[in-house]
Amino acid sequence: MRMIGWAALAAAAVTGVAAQAQDDLDATIVRTDYGIPHVTADSWEGIGYGVAYAYAQDNFCLLAEEFVTIRGERSLYFGPEGKVLHGSQEVDNLSSDVFMRSVIDLERLRAGAGAQGREANLLAAGYVAGYNRFLRDAGTDGIPAECRGKPWVKPITNDDMLRLTEKQMLLASGMPFLPAIANAAPPGVPAQASAMDLPEREDMGVGSNGWAFGGDVTQDGRGLVIGNPHFPWQGPNRFWQVHATIPGTLDVMGSTLAGGPIPTLGFNRDIAWTHTVTAARHFTLFQLSLDPADPTRYLVDGKPMEMTRRTVSVPMPDGAAPVERTLYSTIYGPMVAMPQVGLAWTDTTAFSMRDANSANQRALGTWVRIAQATNVDDVRKAVTETLGIPWVNTIVADRYGNALHADVTSVPNVSAEKVAECATPFSGLVASRLTLLDGARSECNWTITKGTPVPGLLPASEQAIQQRRDSVTNSNDSYWLSNASAPNKQLSPILGAWGEPVTLRTRANFQETDAVLAIGPLTRERAQALAFSNRSLAAEMVVDPLLSICEAEPAAKAACGVLAGWDRRVEIDSRGAFLFTTFWDKVSKRPDLWSTPFDPADPVNTPRDLNTQGEAGTKLLAALVEAASEVEAKGIALDAPWGEVQFAPRNGTRIPIHGGPGDAGILNVQYANPIEGGITPFHGTSYIQIVGFDEDGPVADAILSYSQSTNPASPHYADQTEAYAIKAWNRLPFSAEEIEAARQGDVLRIAE
Repeated sequence: MRMIGWAALAAAAVTGVAAQAQDDLDATIVRTDYGIPHVTADSWEGIGYGVAYAYAQDNFCLLAEEFVTIRGERSLYFGPEGKVLHGSQEVDNLSSDVFMRSVIDLERLRAGAGAQGREANLLAAGYVAGYNRFLRDAGTDGIPAECRGKPWVKPITNDDMLRLTEKQMLLASGMPFLPAIANAAPPGVPAQASAMDLPEREDMGVGSNGWAFGGDVTQDGRGLVIGNPHFPWQGPNRFWQVHATIPGTLDVMGSTLAGGPIPTLGFNRDIAWTHTVTAARHFTLFQLSLDPADPTRYLVDGKPMEMTRRTVSVPMPDGAAPVERTLYSTIYGPMVAMPQVGLAWTDTTAFSMRDANSANQRALGTWVRIAQATNVDDVRKAVTETLGIPWVNTIVADRYGNALHADVTSVPNVSAEKVAECATPFSGLVASRLTLLDGARSECNWTITKGTPVPGLLPASEQAIQQRRDSVTNSNDSYWLSNASAPNKQLSPILGAWGEPVTLRTRANFQETDAVLAIGPLTRERAQALAFSNRSLAAEMVVDPLLSICEAEPAAKAACGVLAGWDRRVEIDSRGAFLFTTFWDKVSKRPDLWSTPFDPADPVNTPRDLNTQGEAGTKLLAALVEAASEVEAKGIALDAPWGEVQFAPRNGTRIPIHGGPGDAGILNVQYANPIEGGITPFHGTSYIQIVGFDEDGPVADAILSYSQSTNPASPHYADQTEAYAIKAWNRLPFSAEEIEAARQGDVLRIAE
C-alpha cells in the first residue's frame, strides 16, 4: 500500500538521519479516517515525540508561528504593527512581544518544572525532539508553502515548551488583559497605544457545552459524555485529534491544542471527559496607594515597597534598533493600566494583577492522571489534589454509570467577606467584570489555607462538585446550576454568580436536556441530536409576539413575512435566520425586553414574555426594520438559506455551516465574521464527541468541525468540515483491531 501525504515524505527522510539516531526515542504513527493519528510508543518521551511529529505533519506552519509568538519575536518577523489573535482578541505584535518577554518568567518556570511531574516533563522533552525531527526530515522542500523558507522556522527547545504551557495557562486568566499589562507605564512616561476596555466573558475567546449522563438515565446503564467545546477556528487554540498509547500504561484518545502532547479532553477504556470554561475569576486586581514622591513605590500597611522593574528588549525588523520597554510589578503581580475605564496609573493610585494561573505547572500532570483514570473517583482526586486545572470545568462519566461535574480550578482564595471588607471606591464600578481588592492592606491579599499546592489558592473543599447518576451539564454559567433540580449551595463569589440570571444558552441546555430525557432512557441517537441542536430559544420566545404587532409598522411587512416562515432554527436550509440574528444583536440587551422578570426559583424559564407594549414595541419594530435594511445592504436576501449566508471557504469552495450565536439561545454555537457574500465562523463548535461504553471499551463518535489540518494542500484540510456540514459522525477506532481495520496508508515509524 502506498503512503499518502506527509507520511510518505517523512518516511522517505528517515534513512537520511539514521546516522544520528540514538535508539532512545521510538514511536509509530498510524492514520485512520480523516487523518486521525494513533501514536504508540514504549515511553512517555516517545509519546511526546510521536505526537509532535504527527501534529507537525498536519499543522506545522501554525505551530512554528506560535513559537515565534511565545518567544516574543513577532515584531522581528511580522512587524510591530501587525496583529495576532490571542483567544478571540486581536493584539498588535509589539504589545504581544512585550507581554511574552515580561510576564512569562522563564527562570521561574525552569525552577518550577519539577511541579509538572516526571511524566509531564518527559512528554514535553519528547515533543521537542519530535518537532525538531519533523523539521529535519521535511527539509526546505517539505515545509508547507505558507512558511517554506521563512527565517522564523527553526528548531525549538525545552524553554519553548515551558513558554507555550504558560501561555495556555493564562489564556482565560490574565491573557485578556494583555494590552493593559504590556502598555502600563507610570506618570511621566509617554503613554503607549492601548485603548483596552474591560473584557466581557465572551471576549475571553473560549466557551463550550458539556454533558455527563449517569446510568440512571442511559439506555445501557453506563455513563455517557457529550463534549461540545466552543473554541477558535483559527490559530493555536484549534483542537486536533490524536490517540496516544503506551502499552500497559496509557491508552487515551481525544483532542488537544497546539503543543499538547496528550489529549486534554477525550476518553480511555473506562472514562470519558470534557471541559467547559468556568465562570470563576482566576485573578484579582489590587488597588495600590502610591508614595506621592515616587509613583513606582507603593504602600502596604503603611510601609513603602519598591516596585520590581524589568526592562525588556524587543527586536525589530530590517536592522532597526530594538524597542525597549520597562515594566513594573509588585508582590501581587504585574501592573495594569486601563485609563479609559478609570483604572489609571496616577501619582497616587495604580493597579496590579495577581493571577492564580501564573506559573501553574501542575496542569499537564493533572491531565496525565485523568488520562489514566479508571473511574470518576480517580478524576475527582486528580483535579482536587492538584488544583492544576487552569480555567475549565471538568465533566466526566465512567463505564459504571457515575457522572461528575467539578468546577474545581486554580482560583484565588477570596471569600465573600473579604470581597466586601477589602473593597475600594473603584471596586463597585468594575464588580460585574472583575474583583478588585485593596492592595494597601496585607490582610486583603489571598487567604492562605494549609494543604493547597500553592499558597493562596481556594481549597477544593470550598469549590463546587456534583457527583450523580442522572445528569450534570454546563454551558459556561456558574457552578450554581449543573443540575437544575439540585442547585449547588452558595460559595465564594470568586467562583461566579449565584442565584442570578443565566444565559439563554444555559436555559436552552436545561430545557432541551429535560426534553430528551423525558422521552425515555438516553440513546446515542438522541445524544447526537442534542449535540447538534440548532433551535434558537430566543426566536421561540420572541418571534410570535413580535409578529403580533407587525401591522403597526408597514415598513416591517417584508421582514415580518420572512420571520413568519422561518423555522426558528439555524439549519443550513433555514430561511430567515440571518435576519433574526441581526435583529437580536440590536435588542437582546434592552432593559425593558421582558415583561416577566427573573425569578431565582425558576431560573430555567425566566425572564420571559416579550414586552411589546407601547414604546417598547415601537422600538422592537424599528430595530427589525433597521436589521432588514442592513441585511439587504449586504446583498443578502432576507430569506436566504442560512447555509448560503454562513459558510467556511475551503480552496475555492464554500462549505455551508449550521449553528449560530449562543446569545440567541443556540446550543450549537458558531460566531461568525463578515466575509464577501456572507459570514464565516471564527469561534464555536469544534471537537464534538459522544462517548459511551460497552463490554470491550469506549464507543465514541466524533467530528472536528474545521478538520485536522490548516495546510490547504492536505487531504484533511476540509474533509471533516464537509462531514460536519451534513451532521455526519465518525466512529473512532480504539482497539488495535479497529485501528488496523480503519488504517489509511502505511505505518510510519520514527526513531532516533
